[in-house]
Amino acid sequence: MFDSIYTSTVTASQFFIMTAASLISGIIFAWLMSFKVRSTKRFFTVATVLPFIVAAVITFVNGNIGAGVAIGGAFGLIRFRSAQGSSDELVTVLIAMGSGIAFGMGYIGYGIVILLGMSVFYFLLSYLPIFEHKSLAQDKLLRITIPESLEYTDAFDDTFSHYLKNVESAGVKTTGMGSMFRLSFKIQMKNPTEEKEFIDELRTKNGNLEIAILPYTDPQNQL
Repeated sequence: MFDSIYTSTVTASQFFIMTAASLISGIIFAWLMSFKVRSTKRFFTVATVLPFIVAAVITFVNGNIGAGVAIGGAFGLIRFRSAQGSSDELVTVLIAMGSGIAFGMGYIGYGIVILLGMSVFYFLLSYLPIFEHKSLAQDKLLRITIPESLEYTDAFDDTFSHYLKNVESAGVKTTGMGSMFRLSFKIQMKNPTEEKEFIDELRTKNGNLEIAILPYTDPQNQL
């Protein structure tokens, strides 16, 4: 089962065995990952067929360096034309591609182990209570829009000291064609039930412009 089914020349029967194995295990893989990755039906259709696509490419390249370079360039173009996904989506794609390489070299057993074994392992690992810090769950992203005329360096310090346990500046960005600023802060509320009072007090200082309190995520997406 763990020996390559391919000989020096790939026959039609060998190719169809690989096709059936990669597509069937791809369907099971996409179904298992659907319990963790919250994405669109289109994404899981891609996750289903991706192992076979990669396997077919590896099968037909078959040591041809020129064809391999051309395929690598094509994959590079697809990567830069694609929107950045979540870490779960990225892992899904990498697992599918890794198994596709094994399928493409004729190692059906290894391809199934990589595809299904890693999906189960990732699914279980993601639900283990490890590396979970309670302080991270309390972190929020505060965005305050202010007029250009407001000196924002210490304009909100008294409000922050009253309502917040911790506050860190996460950047400043101009908005509204340069007529306003958007301030971003990583915050922890002393008392989460006082969030409305906190926002109301901020509104009296920023001219009733937009204020948002959001879950704190990737620092690159804060502004």
